[in-house]
Amino acid sequence: MPAIDVSALYREHRETLLVFFVRRTGDAEVALDLWAETFARALRGAPRFRGDTLEEQAAWLYAIARRLLADYHRRGTAERRALRRLELERPPAAPEVLAELERRAGLADMRQALGQVLAELSPGVRVAIEQRVVSERSYGEIAQSLGTTEQAVRARVSRGLTALADALDPAIVQEALRP
Repeated sequence: MPAIDVSALYREHRETLLVFFVRRTGDAEVALDLWAETFARALRGAPRFRGDTLEEQAAWLYAIARRLLADYHRRGTAERRALRRLELERPPAAPEVLAELERRAGLADMRQALGQVLAELSPGVRVAIEQRVVSERSYGEIAQSLGTTEQAVRARVSRGLTALADALDPAIVQEALRP
């Protein structure tokens, strides 16, 4: 018998965990994949869980979720490119499901707030953010393209990310910063 009731954990956290992923990925399809994988790993790991309280169970579940999210951000881009090159696609979720997830997560408001902050950034900071975060270029490459130092680019990216983080719900920023 598992040391934890994963079914009860699912019933208690399914909604909040799904919104957690949607808000952190900005992609309801990806969020659904990460959400399902979190519960699959919880089910596999249940016999090894040694916590006693509901808080320990929730912390364990969210630790699994944060690891998956970190892995997604670390490897996700390369995997998505490979899938596109191989012309493979996962079956999409129903549009009404995706729309509901985005509504629950408040993505429209979050995107609007981030867009407004991006528009208010100085052009140098905005370009550095776009090249580093969106284009995934190295600091050295960005410095060369902008005709400045790598240290200056790091400072611009840091200022821009701080401004963007300030526009988000503080709870999201705190959750993202947890180890």
